Order: sequence, then C-alpha cells, then structure tokens
Amino acid sequence: MADSSIVTLGAAQSLLVDSLVCDSRIAETTKDRLFLTTMGEDGEDVLPKVKTRVVLVGEAGRNEALVKALQDINSPFIVSENVQEFGDGENADFETVFVLTHFNCPEYHYLYKRENRIIGPPVVLYCAAKEEPLQFSCRPLYSTTMINLSLCFTGFRNKEEMKNLVNLVHHMGGTIRKDFSTKVTHLIAYSTHGEKYRVAISLGTPIVTPSWIYKAWDRRDDVNFHAGEEEFRSEFKVPPFQDCVLSFLGFSDEERANMEEITIKHGGSFLAVGDEKCTHLVVEENSVKELPFTPSKNFFVVKQEWFWGSIQIDARAGESMYLYEKNDSPAMKKAVSLLSLSTPNSNRKRRRLKDTLAQLTKETEISPFPPRKRPSAEHSLSIGSLLDISNTPDTCRGLTENSKSSTPVVPKQSARWQVSKELYQTESNYVDILGTILQLFKLPLEKEGQVGGPILAQEEVKTIFGSIPDIYDVHTRIKRDLEELLTDWSESRSVGNVILKYSKDLVKAYPPFVNFFEISKETIVRCEKQKPRFHAFLKINQAKPECGRQTLVELLIRPVQRLPSMALLLNDIKKHTSDDNPDKMTLEKAIESLKEVMTHINEDKRKTEGQKQIFDVVYEVDGCPANLLSSHRSLVYRVETIALGDQPCDRGENVSLFLFNDCLEIARKRHKVMTTFKSPLGQTRPPPPLKHIALMPLSQIRRVLDLQDTDDCVNAFALVVRPPTEQENLLFSFQLSGEETVKHVWLRTLCRHIANTICRADAEDLIQTTNPDSLQVSTKDMDSTLSKASRAIKKTSKKVTRAFSFTKTPKRVIQRAFLASSPSEEKNQRMNGEKSLNSSTMSALHSPSMVNLPSMFERKYHTFSRSTTHLF
Repeated sequence: MADSSIVTLGAAQSLLVDSLVCDSRIAETTKDRLFLTTMGEDGEDVLPKVKTRVVLVGEAGRNEALVKALQDINSPFIVSENVQEFGDGENADFETVFVLTHFNCPEYHYLYKRENRIIGPPVVLYCAAKEEPLQFSCRPLYSTTMINLSLCFTGFRNKEEMKNLVNLVHHMGGTIRKDFSTKVTHLIAYSTHGEKYRVAISLGTPIVTPSWIYKAWDRRDDVNFHAGEEEFRSEFKVPPFQDCVLSFLGFSDEERANMEEITIKHGGSFLAVGDEKCTHLVVEENSVKELPFTPSKNFFVVKQEWFWGSIQIDARAGESMYLYEKNDSPAMKKAVSLLSLSTPNSNRKRRRLKDTLAQLTKETEISPFPPRKRPSAEHSLSIGSLLDISNTPDTCRGLTENSKSSTPVVPKQSARWQVSKELYQTESNYVDILGTILQLFKLPLEKEGQVGGPILAQEEVKTIFGSIPDIYDVHTRIKRDLEELLTDWSESRSVGNVILKYSKDLVKAYPPFVNFFEISKETIVRCEKQKPRFHAFLKINQAKPECGRQTLVELLIRPVQRLPSMALLLNDIKKHTSDDNPDKMTLEKAIESLKEVMTHINEDKRKTEGQKQIFDVVYEVDGCPANLLSSHRSLVYRVETIALGDQPCDRGENVSLFLFNDCLEIARKRHKVMTTFKSPLGQTRPPPPLKHIALMPLSQIRRVLDLQDTDDCVNAFALVVRPPTEQENLLFSFQLSGEETVKHVWLRTLCRHIANTICRADAEDLIQTTNPDSLQVSTKDMDSTLSKASRAIKKTSKKVTRAFSFTKTPKRVIQRAFLASSPSEEKNQRMNGEKSLNSSTMSALHSPSMVNLPSMFERKYHTFSRSTTHLF
C-alpha cells in the first residue's frame, strides 16, 4: 500500500511492538468508503481517492448471508476462485479487500506475503449488523471478537506459543503492548510472579490464562460474542496460588485441612512443613514462637493474613507486607525500640499500659458490670483505663479548673456516680463495637471498585447489617450526653432523662435488626460457605485487634444484648438514688421506657416470625392463594396426615394441614417434580413439594369427629364441613401420619380456634367421639401393594377422562349458569327439583365422603349473588 503511514506486517516484523504500536482497533471509512488519504499542509488531498472493492474468495462467495450483508451496506463485490489475478499488484483505482473463510489456507499465505488487506466473514456480518461501512485494519482481521481490547503478556518462556497467541489476538482485532500501562485491559499470565502481575493487581486489571485467547478464537464466527464479557472471562482467571506450593505451621488439624482444601481449589498445592519443593510457609503467628528450620532466600515465610488476603482479592498478594518475623528478630527488636518509652518511668508506664490492654480485652465482652479496678484508679481517675472519662480532654480540663478553684476535690465519689460511670463505660465499649462492625465489615463490603469485584451483593450486605447504622447513631448521642453529664457531675443531674430523650429513637432502630437477626446470621453462614472471598474477608478482620478475635456473628449479637444490660444498670443507679432526688422518678420512667421498647421488639419479632412462617407456607405450597398473606393471620399448627376418603383428595394421598388462627390450608404432596426457581441473586430455591387443594375458613367446619381406635381404624379423625358451594355436609377424614403429633392436643387446638372464629365459648362441645364404622372410615391396607395399585389406576383413569373430555366445565357450574339466565319462576322450580333429587339420591347412596348427618349439621340453601366470594 502506497502510504508510508500504514504499518504492515512483513517477515521481519518484531513479535511484540512497543507502546507506539499501530492500534489494530479499527478505523471506519468515510461515507464514500474512502480508505486512506493524506492531507497536505494547505488542507488539500495529496493522494487520489480510492474506492473499495471486495473480493469473495472460494467458500466466501458461496455464503448467501455474506453476499446479502455486502448488499445491505452497498459495498460492490466480486466472486473469485483465483486470487492471483487481483493480488499480484496494486490497483490505483480500487482498494481491494479479500474475504477468506480460513486464515490457514494457501490463498491466505499468498495474499499475506503481498501485503493485501484480508478480512474474515464475521467482520462483514458485524458491519452489516451495525449498518456501518467495512472497517479498516492494517493487519489481517478475521473477526471483531477482541475489538477495543489491549493485551500484555508475562511469564511466557515458549516464544513459538506466544507468537501464535499474538497472531490470534491480531486476527480478532486486539492490540498487543510490550510494557504494562493503564491502557492495558487484560494481562495474559502463565504464573503469579513478576512486576506486571503486581501492577495489574494494584490497578484491578483482569488477569487471565492463555486458554482465554484459544477459547475466544474457537468462537470467532459468533458475531454477537465478545471476549471481554465478564461471564466468559471469569472462567479463565489466573488462580491466586498458581505455581505455589504451600505448607502450614501452627494451625489445628481441622483448620489446616480446611486451608489445604482451599489451596487446591485456588490453583495451588501443599506439602508437609520442611519440604524443599515448598515455595511458601504460612504461619499462625500467635501460636508459633520459633521456626523448625532456617528458610532459604527464595522461600517465603508469611503470616496467615497473606493466605486469606490472596483469596479475598482473588489474586496472589505481595509477600513483603506479610512476612513473618520472630519476636527476637533484629527487625522486631528495632520496631519495639522505636515504640518504647524513653522517660525515667518507662518501665512503670509499660506495665501500666500492659495492664490497660489486658483490661480492655476483658471489657470488650461488654458485661454490665466491668471488673473492679484498683483503688488508686477509682480515686485518682488515672490512666488505669483508656475508657475512663478522665482520659478525655474535657475531663482533664474540668479537673484542672476544679483544682484551681476554692472547692476541694472529693477524694471518693458516691456509689451513684460509680454506677453511672459504669453505664458510660459499657456504652462507650458498645459504641466502639458498633463502629468496628461498620468500619471493618460493612463499609469495605459496600466500597465500589473492590479488587476482584464485589465480595457480596448489595442485597446480602443489607440483610446482614440491617439497621446497625441507625443503632450506632442513637447510641453515639447517648454516649455523648452521658459523657457531658459525668464531666459536670452533681447528685442532682438526671441520668434517666438521657434515656428518655432517645426512647423513641430506640423503638425505631432496634426492631428491624432484632427481628431479622436470625436471617442475618443464616446469611453470614451461607455466604461464608459458598463464597471463599467472603470467608477470607472474615478471617482477616477477625484476626485484627479491634475485633478481639471475635467473629462477625458474635459482634452482631451485641445489639440484642444491649437493652437488657442498660435496664440492669439503670435499676442499679435507682437503688443508689435517694428518695428525695428528682431523678428517682425519672429513672423509673426510663426503666419502664426500656421495658416498653423490649416489649415492642418482642411483639414485633413474634409478628415478623409469624409472617415469615406464612411466607414459608406460600413458598412450600404450589398454587397457594395470595389472600393467605394477611397481617392479622398467624400459623398455629401443622400436621401431616393421610386422606381416608375421596374428598378433599383421593384416598391414600399424603396431605398437610396448616392451621391458621382463622382458616385451614389443605395441601397434598406433589406427584411431579418441578424445575428449581432461580432468584436474581443467583440463588436456587427448591421446587414446592406440596400442591394446593383448598383454603377453608374455620367457620365452615361444623363438627370435629374424634374417631375411636379400632382394629381397622387407628389414629384417625374427621371434619364435618359445609362449604358455601355445597348443599350437603361433607366429611373429610384423615389419619395422622406423624408420630410427634398427639391427636387430642391437635383436635383441641383446632376446636379452640374454630370457637374463636364463630364466637362460641363452648369449644369442647365441637368435638364428638364417633365409631369409625358408622362413617365407613378405615385405615386398613393403606400401605398395601393392592391399595397403591388401585390409587394409581384411579389417577390414570382421571387423567384419561380429563384428556378425552369435550368440556372441562363441571356440571354444577353449567346448571348455575343456566339458572342465572332463566326466569325466576323456572329457577324456583329447578331448585325444588334439585333438592328432591339430591335428598332421594343421598338416601339411596351412602358414601363415606358425603353422608347424611343429623339435623344439627344442616343449613338452609342460600342463593349467592355475583358479589359473593368463595374461599375454598
């Protein structure tokens, strides 16, 4: 090609070009499809305009989709089997573009040596789909699979392999850069060593294996596919421990086995401690005092934080930040010397600091009554506790002013002040724990641009932490008010007003967290098992001193324990408050307000748990009516039974009865297995095991029959039901299948809620003991082979009848529709006829599922209007 600004691929071209490489990202032509012109200083064209001519070679000419694509973009083309007539020399009138279906055929090598433009069919199809003219590339371009991608290589030793990879990248529209920079979109790595690997981690650049390029080339003919897609690229991530052989020292057998399993899962391997093939020794720094051998120069001895940190960022972390140093090593001695106190009383201060840290470790348990301090600390308010109010600048300033005033400092404060100080100390510890939860756990999980992508989904973060920020905000203000109160202390100051001031805020902040604490804990456990990066994140933070080696679940339980602890301390303050002190009445009100908050939390929690149980029923029962969800409804009882009659389902069906405070949900076990449900978070939910049969109000149950145990009937009961759609009483008979269910307890519970629904006080009168033979109810041969075969034949018969039926409408519905359109006189006649027919029929036929019962169970027939609703 004539212009010298075009970079061509000659035989002597370098394998990796420098950062000034001619980008094979494709430059579009002008509207007139002009390929290349150069402009002079005066703005006039130096070269004449050259038009595009497309030559379809071999199979490309027989591709109908390719021909149509060129017609759609109005690009002239020629079909040829001989490329020599076009590729021998340059034509001043046309810029010839050759379309080849294969880049390893003789035609390709012939055209490539003569520096002709070569593209593949996917490029033409891509341009046609985008309604754009053919794109320009200085290299042979087969597809746009890697368009706009810039790649860099590291860790390769086989030059032939890398040469092949570079050619494939160029053929897919990608760019190769020798030096790593911010313009690099992907790093192709064979190992986790090298400077490029470290820079890519710091910049968050994806690091993939060479297989990514090969798999992308396999999909080169897919016009809609791009190699940069996250779902495709994530399959080829370089694992954190690739080419690493680890050994573990100082861990328990269970923890070491877990870490070894994680190592294999993340691309590494492990050997015994001391093996020469090991590259890393991971040390539990709190239990290992001395290494069993002297490590070599190329051997890394790292803390366990390096192991978990590598999993968290999904890449091998730098060892220099996590090197293990013995306590008596020169580096450790130098660090200690820099931190040592150089005053004459340094030994005493170090001992006091050590005692302070030990006390802080104990006080993080947030007991309502912290350990007793030495008398000197209580009297003089010295630095015996970092949580002591004397450490605050305001307190020190107040003490200084008091010492200068004429009023002498009281050598010993009252018991009321001591307990108030304990309240402040525990409140300060509690606020620190809430701050630790937010700073170490919540904020990093919510941070954007996390290395390796988000550790958890935002929905999971909200589920875990809930209203912790609101609780933290309220208690931060309570702590501030308590600190001001103790700084300017007097016996007349009111502690109770501080609590009363924020009682409404406590009611708003606590219930959302306490109610869903179990769900929060379950989410943590599930995510820790399913997501290794989250497990590593928790391990790293748990080892930090701010957590006191406590897990996230142990920290999150503190809000559940805090309000009872505050109530105990306020009650202790009230005991040390004189009767003539106005704060005594205020403290009583404050204690009552805390009890009201806890009562509100407990009631709200019970309601939440009840609603959760109803949701569980809705998820468990396929086709469950939506009106089951109600704020006034709660689940009371669940029993597993076997149907003994033909209603509400076939005999022998496994039936679950869900008793609510106002209705009874009847569901049977499903016969078919449905596919699993997948949520937007990628979590799968098992298919509902039950099928909805009926949702029956308790007011429709006329009588509960306790069937006596006989040789043919054991552990059975029956319900006399009058649905609004029936003119006769129905008999639903069941046998309890669960051994844990006591029949008389279940029947009494059912009758009590029926009586509450129909406003009757005589709940016991609803139960009637009956001989099962009088109702033709039997539990005999329920599990026999003949009975099972009979039930299977009956189900098959119903399916066949339903399949060959000309109408799926029940006969009763047709009769009602006919009555609705008939004159009123005809309706009365038909109704009288139906009544006489039903009575005569039922007297002749005695069915175990629909029987004639005494008149006490009868009800007059009602004519239902269009507005009548049926819940059955």
